[in-house]
Amino acid sequence: MQFMLLFSRQGKLRLQKWYVPLSDQEKKKITRELVPTVLARKPKMCSFLEWGDLMIVYKRYASLYFCCAFEDQDNEFITLEIIHHYVELLDKYFGSVCELDIIFNFEKAYFILDEFLLGGEVQETSKKNVLKAIEQADLLQEKTESIVLSNISF
Repeated sequence: MQFMLLFSRQGKLRLQKWYVPLSDQEKKKITRELVPTVLARKPKMCSFLEWGDLMIVYKRYASLYFCCAFEDQDNEFITLEIIHHYVELLDKYFGSVCELDIIFNFEKAYFILDEFLLGGEVQETSKKNVLKAIEQADLLQEKTESIVLSNISF
């Protein structure tokens, strides 16, 4: 996988993860061109499209589009499954994930993605293991915050 983008129906970018080295200008150019292309497609159209030398797979869940790009020799259906797996992880963590969860807890959405994908490849297939790692990180963060707060004197 080369990159994953999450964006709203209005075209607002909510999350972006790049697995290939690109300049900020190239990333912005890709985003400016790709988001309107996906948004212009009708709901009954195929979720796969050729875009330059890349294959794009996207899926809409509620008000968010999940969009992945990969080289044309990779399997489109596996990429679609990766998107669905990530949405299921977000759903389990947030409890029926919505766009506001991504906006206000973007660091958690990135952390879940990083536990699931590494370098654009699936790192962990078990949802239980990914969610367990996230719970452990949450506990560690809570402990750290409580220690910091207890050391602050008013």
